[in-house]
Amino acid sequence: MSEGSAPKRGPMWRCPDCRRQFANRNQSHACGRYTLASHFDGKSANVRAIFDKLRRFAETNGSVTVLPEKTRIAFQVRMSFAAFVIRQRWVDGHVVLARRLENKRFRRIETFSPRNHLHTFRFANADEVDAEVSAWLAEAYRVGEQRHLS
Repeated sequence: MSEGSAPKRGPMWRCPDCRRQFANRNQSHACGRYTLASHFDGKSANVRAIFDKLRRFAETNGSVTVLPEKTRIAFQVRMSFAAFVIRQRWVDGHVVLARRLENKRFRRIETFSPRNHLHTFRFANADEVDAEVSAWLAEAYRVGEQRHLS
């Protein structure tokens, strides 16, 4: 494997009911078909601008599957690496990193295993989505590719 390439992993499993793909066969999830637009119904243009900027930054790393779910919107490569809850005046979100990254901008950090740390944040303005956030998304994207398992 070359320095920049993702590790070889098995094929994705597709839920026969909702058709969503997962890195792990029979992965637990809530089936459903939701639209991106429904998350933004009645919300301000500001929160849409925040989300769109997060999406653009995530997509600079490669292909991203945007998964509108019942209560959140997830970004996925092989695994979900970031997710967002669209509120009236802000966006609550998280990135999954393979390390614990202390930063005053994170509201909370949850550690699930030595290589699985969920970092939560809140953005109320698109200007808060900056180069530092882009770096978080780049690192999280590699987790989504499962590079942290190599």
